[in-house]
Amino acid sequence: MNTELDRLSEVLAEMNAIGNRISDITGRPATIGHTGEYIASRIFDIGLEESASAKAIDGRFRSGKLAGRTVNIKWYGKLEYMLDITPDELPDFYLVMTGPKNQGAASRGGIRPWVISHVFLFKAEELVRELRARGVKIGTATSVVKHEWEAAEIYPNQRNLGFRPTEDQMAQLLAFGANWAEDWF
Repeated sequence: MNTELDRLSEVLAEMNAIGNRISDITGRPATIGHTGEYIASRIFDIGLEESASAKAIDGRFRSGKLAGRTVNIKWYGKLEYMLDITPDELPDFYLVMTGPKNQGAASRGGIRPWVISHVFLFKAEELVRELRARGVKIGTATSVVKHEWEAAEIYPNQRNLGFRPTEDQMAQLLAFGANWAEDWF
């Protein structure tokens, strides 16, 4: 008799096999965070830190107008206007990739797909200064107002005037979001 628990066991075995394949590519555990760092490093030419546990800094931009600047990379399954910030050790930038906007529905029955629907580039010091001026508690799941996200957006809308992705970078990002459907949520 195939129970829901049996089916779940089979699906988890498939997920673990896929996780092994992802780890073979990235060289790190198959989590959304590590995988996001790998993707961002390839698309935006970021040299990642040797240790995945380096505090606040995941790497440095290797080329372009941001060359040498430090970055903390985040990949969230949904855009919920929250950002994990380490206020005592800030990078120069937060590069945040997210899935689709959260529709406000309960999480029960939903998923957090590993897709890239939006990319944002925040100047860390400037963002933290604005948050402190508004009296926002800074740390894990820091609430960042929608207009700050919009001003930092570099993909698919290029609203951040300080950084413009190339056409090649835009095409690479599109490849990580082209195969999802909104009805998954």
